[in-house]
Amino acid sequence: MPEMRLTILSAPPVPTHGWGRYTRDLVSGLSASGAHITLITSRDAPTDPGLPLTAYHCILPSVTHPARFNSLRLMACAPAVRRLAANSDLVHVFAEPYILSTIGINKPLFVTAHGTYVPFSAGRRGVGSLYRRAYQRATILCVSSYTERQVRAVLSRASTYRILNGVDVARYRSDLPSPEKYAPTVLCVGQVKARKGFHILAQAMKAVRAAVPNARAIFIGDTSDTAYVHSLKAQLVADGLTDVVQFLGRVSDETLLGWYHQADVFALPALNVGGKFEGFGLVYLEASAAGLPVIGTRDCGAEDAIRDGETGLLIPQNDPTALAEAVIDLLRDPERRARMGAAGRTFADDHTWTKVAARVIAAYQENLT
Repeated sequence: MPEMRLTILSAPPVPTHGWGRYTRDLVSGLSASGAHITLITSRDAPTDPGLPLTAYHCILPSVTHPARFNSLRLMACAPAVRRLAANSDLVHVFAEPYILSTIGINKPLFVTAHGTYVPFSAGRRGVGSLYRRAYQRATILCVSSYTERQVRAVLSRASTYRILNGVDVARYRSDLPSPEKYAPTVLCVGQVKARKGFHILAQAMKAVRAAVPNARAIFIGDTSDTAYVHSLKAQLVADGLTDVVQFLGRVSDETLLGWYHQADVFALPALNVGGKFEGFGLVYLEASAAGLPVIGTRDCGAEDAIRDGETGLLIPQNDPTALAEAVIDLLRDPERRARMGAAGRTFADDHTWTKVAARVIAAYQENLT
């Protein structure tokens, strides 16, 4: 790629949230392909991101912890963004709210649609008209077919591409000490909230435990939604499963990778709740990279992250019985688990960030000619 100059707007490039992880990984892939990158991010970002950047500016309001009237704050940054992007060939918005900071930019514009935010913001009253106009100027890179359909349902004339998320394959195959395993284990990773479906897996574990008496589940992820976590734990008490499901909260990378290597099955029964949906489900791809069979739900981005019957299983949403049957079938069939795990590794190999970056660059070039 001959000397392409990019300006990227994103949340802080840190691994603690989806926008940040996407930024770190895709910036690295784009830079390795020869791109010169100016990253514009929020004022609360780290001063040294440790990324291969040409320039790094922390001038935007936060979108991970948005303040009141944040839309106005975002638009107020547009003149500064225009100045910083003056010498770039194109502008790419990695964190969707920052599309409002590109108003007035007369350059090719791209935005990644990670899931709910683009259709939600385009459908809002009032400020939604500003978002719609901005999105109509942009080429929208959707991380799954489901996300693309939701975007086009609201923005019928939008220019869209489907480019799936990537995974750092080497990271999930690294040889690290693993935690002690003493029973067949179902792993669930994600922010512990209703949309991720932890309560569905908790309900399913009652039937799983009856069929596989020593089975257990490990829940890993942010537990800041305390009301949901309390209701989930009350559910486990009522079902007599407090010793069956273990909450680990946030853990170190080493611990997380250890559980990916030790578990037998990965399951995240995501739900569509109040217009919000799982845009892709990077954790499914991470589990596949680690060699785990994965279970996810239909009617969301997991349909692209899982090859049903090959790398894992897709089940209906909000169906503890179907989930329990899928988990039981896999726990009882080690050969099938091994086949799915091997197929998952192959699938992950086709979705490295280097390959994702090549697909993004192809979309750039098609729209620059």
